[in-house]
Amino acid sequence: MLNLILMGLPGAGKGTQAEKINEKYNIPHISTGDMFRLAIKEGTELGKKAKSFMDQGDLVPDDVTIGIVKERLSKDDCENGFLLDGFPRTIAQAESLQNLLSEMNQSIDHVIHVNVPEEILVERLTGRRICPTCGKAYHVIYNPPKEEGICDRDGSTLIQRDDDSADTVKNRLAVNIEQTKPLLDFYEEKGYLVSVNGDQEIDQVFQDIQQHIEK
Repeated sequence: MLNLILMGLPGAGKGTQAEKINEKYNIPHISTGDMFRLAIKEGTELGKKAKSFMDQGDLVPDDVTIGIVKERLSKDDCENGFLLDGFPRTIAQAESLQNLLSEMNQSIDHVIHVNVPEEILVERLTGRRICPTCGKAYHVIYNPPKEEGICDRDGSTLIQRDDDSADTVKNRLAVNIEQTKPLLDFYEEKGYLVSVNGDQEIDQVFQDIQQHIEK
């Protein structure tokens, strides 16, 4: 049984590491969005409640969210454990999760924080380019097209999305840092927090995560 929470700012490479953890340890990668979509698709009472808030553009209240988390963690594919991504987002949610897990006679093993310096994240996020025709994503540094500014697939001129501009990215990171700092402190006090350097090769980051898990 391995119960993990994955944390990291936008651009830190959480999604890539989540895939690797999922493959290696055979535990489901559960993101908040996926959880809500599943509950809505299955038409559960909580799914219907969540949908009514989401349709209004409102945040789903904590009691509904934690109920949906409980439904999801009770499914068969979580018998070896789980990897939570995007939840909890607040101290109140973190405390509810602790209570929920103790009801299930479980606990968190590690909270893995993929830590990348802010200036590197800005470089990663502002370097993204998208093909407006086929949707293929590139990066000016890490994954450039063969010809600068031109899609390899269909020759369209690549664009930068509005939300990838430097000002928007910096603002988004500032909001995220402010939101996650209390949570990181909370888990550090509990002794769950493991910080890994996300500014390395993908495989090296994963090796560091593995070392902490298997220590």
